Amino acid sequence: MFPKVPDQHKPNKPLVPNGLGVIYVMISAVYIFLLYFFDVINVTNGVSAPLTLAVCILFGGFMGLLDDWIDIRWRYKAFLPLIAAIPLVTFASHVGARTSIALPLLGTINFGGYYYFIIIPILVTIITNTVNQLGGLNGLETICPAIVMIGLMAISGSYAILLLCPLIVWLILAFFNFRGRIFVGNTGSFAIGITIAAFAIISDLKFDLVISILPYIFNSAIILLTFFFYRTKANVSFDGKRLVSNHRRSLITLVTFNRPLTERQIVIVISLLMAATTFAPVLARRLLML
Repeated sequence: MFPKVPDQHKPNKPLVPNGLGVIYVMISAVYIFLLYFFDVINVTNGVSAPLTLAVCILFGGFMGLLDDWIDIRWRYKAFLPLIAAIPLVTFASHVGARTSIALPLLGTINFGGYYYFIIIPILVTIITNTVNQLGGLNGLETICPAIVMIGLMAISGSYAILLLCPLIVWLILAFFNFRGRIFVGNTGSFAIGITIAAFAIISDLKFDLVISILPYIFNSAIILLTFFFYRTKANVSFDGKRLVSNHRRSLITLVTFNRPLTERQIVIVISLLMAATTFAPVLARRLLML
C-alpha cells in the first residue's frame, strides 16, 4: 500500500514502507473534529480551538504528502507553512491572545498587533521547517516531537485533551519507526511540526515552545550556515554498524564527530537533549506554582 524506500543506515539497505505519517493526520483530524462536534472545548468569539488545530494538521499533512510526491524545493517549503498560519492568526486575534513573549536574556517583549501578523507566521514557519530538518535516523523524527508534545501538554491545562489521541497515535508510529519498521515521511514530519506550533499558540505557551525546540533551531542554524557559506551539506559515514562524521554541520554530525556511534545511540543522545530543553520550562512552571 505504501511506497518503500531503502533504509540507508542498515546493512543491505532493506526497503521500508514510507509515508505512514498520513495515519497520524487522518486519525488526529477525525478525533479533533469529534471534540468540536461534542463541544468539548467551547467556541470563543466565533472561533474554535479544535477546528483551528485540525485545519493546521490537515494542511501540514497535505504539504508533506506533496513533498513526498514531487520533492518540493526548500525555497518553496520554507514559506508554504505561512498558509497554515492564517487560521492561527484568526484564532489568536478573535480570542485576544497575549501579544507578549518572554524571551531568554531579553525579558518580556510586547509585540502588539505585530504578534498576529508577523510573529505567529514566523513561529509556524520556523518550527515546521526545523522539525522537518532533524531526521534521517530511525526514531529521531518521531521521538523528539513526541517529547515536545508531552512537555507542552503537561502545562496546557484543559487544552491538553486536544493532543491526547494524536499523541497516542504518534507514539505508536514512533515505536515502529524506532525499530526500523516504518518511516513517517515528510507527511508526518510536516504534520507534527505544525501540530506543535499550532498547539503552543492556541494554548499560549510560546515561551515554553521556544525553549523546547532549541535543539531543532540549533540544528537548522548549523545546516543553513554551513550551506550558505561553504556550500556543503552534512553527511555521516556508515561502516555497517556505526555512524561517524569528520565534520560538524548538523546536530547529528556534531554528536558523531570523530565518535562512531550506532544509530540508536545517536537517537537516544539527541532525544535526551530534547527532553532536557523541553522539561526545563515545565519544571520551572511547577516550581513557581509551589
